[in-house]
Amino acid sequence: MAITVSELLAEPQLGLRLLAGKAGLQHRITWAHTSDLPRLWEWVTGGEVMMTNGLSIPADAAGQVALAEALVAAGASALAIGEKMHAPELTPEFIEACDRLPLPVLNVPYPLPFIAIAKSVAESSLLEESRRLRQTARIYDLLRLAGSPSQWQAIGNGLASELDAQLFVVDRACHHPWHPDGTPLPSRLADALQPFISSAPTAGKKFQWHNTAAGHVLMMDVPTHEDALLVVVPAAEPHPDAVVLLHAASVLGLELSRTMLALEDERRLGSEFLAQALDGRYGAAELERQLNRFGLSPERFVAVSVRGLEPEQFAGIPVELWRHGLPVISLQQADTLHLLLPDSPDEALLHAAPDGARIGISRPAVAAGLQHARQESLWAAATAARSGTRLARYSEGPSWLGLTGVEEGQALVQRLLGPLLEHDRDKHSELVRTLRTYLEQQRSWQKTADALFTHRQTVIYRIRRIGELTGLDMTETASIAQLWFALQLHDAMTPRPDNSSPTR
Repeated sequence: MAITVSELLAEPQLGLRLLAGKAGLQHRITWAHTSDLPRLWEWVTGGEVMMTNGLSIPADAAGQVALAEALVAAGASALAIGEKMHAPELTPEFIEACDRLPLPVLNVPYPLPFIAIAKSVAESSLLEESRRLRQTARIYDLLRLAGSPSQWQAIGNGLASELDAQLFVVDRACHHPWHPDGTPLPSRLADALQPFISSAPTAGKKFQWHNTAAGHVLMMDVPTHEDALLVVVPAAEPHPDAVVLLHAASVLGLELSRTMLALEDERRLGSEFLAQALDGRYGAAELERQLNRFGLSPERFVAVSVRGLEPEQFAGIPVELWRHGLPVISLQQADTLHLLLPDSPDEALLHAAPDGARIGISRPAVAAGLQHARQESLWAAATAARSGTRLARYSEGPSWLGLTGVEEGQALVQRLLGPLLEHDRDKHSELVRTLRTYLEQQRSWQKTADALFTHRQTVIYRIRRIGELTGLDMTETASIAQLWFALQLHDAMTPRPDNSSPTR
């Protein structure tokens, strides 16, 4: 075991003397560190005796008390001050604070070199180092559990038992469990850690003890995942060894990486399935089997469409939903992310999606109604965009100029744009694209030609052809208004084509 403050004081060759903090004599010392920098506590990782010539100690009482409190909050076991060096007079307020905290304060007799203290601590740690190596080996051996159905829980429980501490891996931003099988922070602990978690920068200190209302708590980064934070609550003294804790965090990081690779494979398979299902390539029985395979009930699920984001912003949404325990199938197509989820995912969706997202949710559907549910979700997403809300459910939002549902919208689109869509499909033409660009360019022939990289006469011919196929006079405002509205409906219910493979 590591040497205690009391045992260090008893070393006759050192001649150390206790100045304050008698109640902390049983604190265990894992290392001895020298620093004369102003913010002495920033170099504490937990369990050190911090040695200083006094330049780190403020002259005023308030500054000395703040130093003592910060050292204890960071996890220092003791403070050793060189005699006859640069330390100011220690104030009564400082002595009282050290007794109260407690923080043992040691007087280092002149001219004893600090290295003598460091050697004593190091020599007493030889047996501790052997124990640490065996413990580290056992920690890495936990990775053999990978492949079991509940390996995250098994590894977490194994680490907690090995370290004699409670472990929580949480999201740095929202403080929810990072893994769906993770244990949530107890409310009392979450409240106590709130100011520390909120202020912890991603690129800041990687390893920090805090003295909170819930006791000494360690927060440290999980390697490989900058948004994952490990919270350690020791069950007893002494606190877990700092080096062993770093290895424990590495094991958790490796398991998270393995999990994310498996999740990415599952997402790819789900995207391929959903792309084919929306194209009508599955019968009802196969649809039901596939939905069950991905953890969704074929008797009750919802389709979700997310729009209004840049393409790269979509990727994190399915991961966030998975992390909050929802089975999800996702497919990204150009400007839209399609999702299949269990019913009533509103709260999780609002949490997972960035603020600018516009989310539409279908009515609860069965396997045979998957394609129609997708249409409903697109309609609802367009409703959310038009009303300025983040989320809308189909049939609960406002109507579009009197149109209340997908069927009415599809009928109007078919009546006005059906001939153009059929012509584009059969002749490989671009009448719908030309019409959309023509309206976006305020019916300017030249601007439309420039946007389409074609000749002005080609645009004039295409617009004339559109009028012939639809039977509308393209010079009348009423005709233009009908076509514009039909395009809005068509775009709302049909994602724009995407040439990339469905891997999202």
